[in-house]
Amino acid sequence: MIPRVCLPLVLVESILLACLSLHPAEACCTAPPQGKPVVNADQTVILIWDAATKTQHFIRQASFKSEADDFGFLVPTPAQPVLEESGNDAFGTLQKLTEPEKKKSPPSGGMGCGCGAARNLSPGDTQSEVRVLEEKMVAGFNAVVLETKSADDLVAWLKDHGYAYSPELQAWAKPYVESGWKITALKVAKNQEAKDKTNVAASALRMTFQTDRPLFPYREPDSNQSAEVLGAKNRLLRIYLIADSRYKGELTKEDPWTGNVAWAGPVKDEDRKQLLEQLKLPLTTGPKEWWLTEFEDIWPYRVAPADVFFSRDADQKRVRRPAIYVSTSPHWPTDGAAYALAGVLVLTPLWNRLRRRHKV
Repeated sequence: MIPRVCLPLVLVESILLACLSLHPAEACCTAPPQGKPVVNADQTVILIWDAATKTQHFIRQASFKSEADDFGFLVPTPAQPVLEESGNDAFGTLQKLTEPEKKKSPPSGGMGCGCGAARNLSPGDTQSEVRVLEEKMVAGFNAVVLETKSADDLVAWLKDHGYAYSPELQAWAKPYVESGWKITALKVAKNQEAKDKTNVAASALRMTFQTDRPLFPYREPDSNQSAEVLGAKNRLLRIYLIADSRYKGELTKEDPWTGNVAWAGPVKDEDRKQLLEQLKLPLTTGPKEWWLTEFEDIWPYRVAPADVFFSRDADQKRVRRPAIYVSTSPHWPTDGAAYALAGVLVLTPLWNRLRRRHKV
């Protein structure tokens, strides 16, 4: 039996233990409609590279900042892409796969693209010497694949079809169209019910195309002025590159790419199968054994000299994020209400007892 004099102490301990359980420790180039700035915000992409067939799957999960009600963006690819909807769940799976290890610690004191408003198009439209290779609705986008040999004709086509156009966009497109690349125009509509009308989150879209080496279209027109108008200062580009080994990214020899390897290592077969199912791809996609290289890049709002191309890295060491140490010591609650409750429950009986003694 607990002595009566110990009841307040036992009660305090019980309340604090309860409080502890309730309070645990805690590439695109933009071309917006006139007067409506648009810039690329954070981007996360998944690249699956099959060296044997020279096939790249480009899955993009992107966000934009814009004051326009709707806008489009242009994506260049070396060959005509196959466009399909891709699942969003794979991004969460990869994030979980490459997250830092949690360890217990002892108690202590402490793609290039261009954007613009667009109207519905007609397949086979050949105005301004621009061929429409395909038009389809996919993953919530109105997608149009274009082919042309002239940046002037591309700009004229954009103008004729309600897209914004500018000398900056023309300069951006010139090296692509002269090299025979295809341009995919994707129209995005903003969610009018969203609280933040300037942020736009696009659905994941998969583009599959042939290329001699894996790439990310890093070039874009000068968007620094639009970024300042929208208050966009920093953006993060995250690339999950899946291939047969660890890869590295290169911009130019004079201007190295600012992306860093955050994680690199082989992918278990069960994780490979899960990711392919989430991406709605056949289980035979890509190399038989996967190696994942995750890149993180603080992508500056400036004109890049080239696109990012990837090649096998001479360094094949595994890379992991630094471990996170979780303290094993109890954490006292920071909520003042918990202490106030403890005071009321403990001090009130004690005060009543003292009053009774005083009357006696």
